[in-house]
Amino acid sequence: MAKELATQLIEQLQSAGVQRIYGIVGDSLNPLVDAVRKTGGSVRGGIDWIHVRHEEAAAFAAGAEAQLTGKLAVCAGSCGPGNLHLMNGLYDANRTGAPVLAIASHLPSKQIGSEFFQETHPDRIFQECSVYSELVSTAEQAPRVMHSAISHALGLNGVAVVTLPGDIASLQVSAPTPQWTPFTRATLTPAPESVAELAEAINQADKVAIFAGAGVQGAHDEVVAFAKLVNAPIGHSLRGKDFIQYNNPYDIGMTGLLGYGAAAEGIADADLLILLGTDFPYDQFLPDTRTAQVDRAPQHLGRRTNVDVAVHGDVLPTLQALTPLVAAKKSSKFLDQMLKKHDRLMNKAVGAYTRKAEKLMPIHPEYAASLLDEIAADDAIFTADTGMCNVWTARYINPLGTRRLIGSYLHGSMANALPQAIGAQASHPGRQVISVSGDGGLSMLLGELITAAAQQLPVNVIVFNNSTLGMVKLEMLVDGLADFGVDVPDVNYAAVATALGFHSVRVSDPADIADAYRAAFAHEGPSLVELTTDPQALSIPPKISGSQVLGFATAMSKVVLNKGAGEVVSMARSNLRNIPRS
Repeated sequence: MAKELATQLIEQLQSAGVQRIYGIVGDSLNPLVDAVRKTGGSVRGGIDWIHVRHEEAAAFAAGAEAQLTGKLAVCAGSCGPGNLHLMNGLYDANRTGAPVLAIASHLPSKQIGSEFFQETHPDRIFQECSVYSELVSTAEQAPRVMHSAISHALGLNGVAVVTLPGDIASLQVSAPTPQWTPFTRATLTPAPESVAELAEAINQADKVAIFAGAGVQGAHDEVVAFAKLVNAPIGHSLRGKDFIQYNNPYDIGMTGLLGYGAAAEGIADADLLILLGTDFPYDQFLPDTRTAQVDRAPQHLGRRTNVDVAVHGDVLPTLQALTPLVAAKKSSKFLDQMLKKHDRLMNKAVGAYTRKAEKLMPIHPEYAASLLDEIAADDAIFTADTGMCNVWTARYINPLGTRRLIGSYLHGSMANALPQAIGAQASHPGRQVISVSGDGGLSMLLGELITAAAQQLPVNVIVFNNSTLGMVKLEMLVDGLADFGVDVPDVNYAAVATALGFHSVRVSDPADIADAYRAAFAHEGPSLVELTTDPQALSIPPKISGSQVLGFATAMSKVVLNKGAGEVVSMARSNLRNIPRS
């Protein structure tokens, strides 16, 4: 029986397990959206259409769903401006390794190449942010292109883009619908000679340290057991936090500008540093020491720092093969020193922000983050805006092995938290989802509050409102520049959310934070808690270089000249007690 091509393509997505599509309807996309309507939605075993307010949010939402489920997620945009808006979120998804399929509808096929109204060339434009991008030219070709797009997205863990002219989507077809066959991803076992070389390097070293990234997912217990065998402290990247920090007696925190604890010193003082499943990009935080690296992506080996031993393989099978070849380290002196150092830093530096802060006004954002960690559900999903919200969640949210924390960690886009929370909540209706949003990020895609309200998604938005772009301010100061252009107008986001139907409250007294959280989390629909936080609270990195100190001092002199000494005194009061001390 003949059917519209759009219907056939939707059937292909259903066979691949797709349950929803995020996007905005319009012109050339209409045949596909109508095919979604005919499935009857998820209540009838079909596909839901999640109507967002900006296509960028559609891509972010799909990327979050794909990260959290490991399954194919889909977004769509109409021709020209519609699908161009997808690009930022698709860059984020592709860099994160999220299997996302984007449907970029196109002009009527006869108009392509004539500089027609809204004409772009999506099949070319999306090449850089995808693992597959193809233009459908005929109805007969379309099912094979869709099948290939699904295969690429799931097989390569990235973005696939199908560019579909609206007139072709409306054509009648009679060919059978190709079925998607699920597969189980293979484990990549390292070469024995590489494992032997790594074992020899470990046995020769007196002080071994581990730096773990997202590639340790699924190997938590094995990494911890191996650290015990060789008395190695374990530092981690931000993406690795979810998978290694919890139930880890050898944890020494995180390095990098957002870092905390003894990780920076621990990895620098080792005789051998082992990079496990990480492509940590900030080479200035990687020490000039003997280094080994284990990664399933061979192109990652040695591209951030010089590597003496390179092992191509997944972390779990590598450790399984490596452990029998490694002799247990008798001395735990190095490990004990790093753990003691980490405990001191956590209590005197990171912990200093939260002690006796229940009466300090304006609200210390660190105190608000620590309370959020205490009150949130043990299986909560957190999404964090880029900037200071990344810092507070990295330092104060404990993953527990049951929680998830995601953000725009590789692309670094503003405004990611709310749309990612929408995708997380839509795909995990029984889980508590918390968007940790900055006022800068929230205001950029503020319209997505309407999406949460319209869909009645019980997303919990926690807004850290410091009326400034805090991370940009810090970047300027360490570069010796006076902070300029970073101010954000003071907006009552709670009032905006209330007008949209949210349960919302604005909190300026730290004594009210806990009750505000509990009330929001108990509410059945969307909620928003706005915290008016200290605009002078900055992220102090765990290791401060001389150039950073010089840059900060130079910037302070400029601030004094332009804004007066009061601004500097205020900043000092907010931050000096938190500078790491040995």
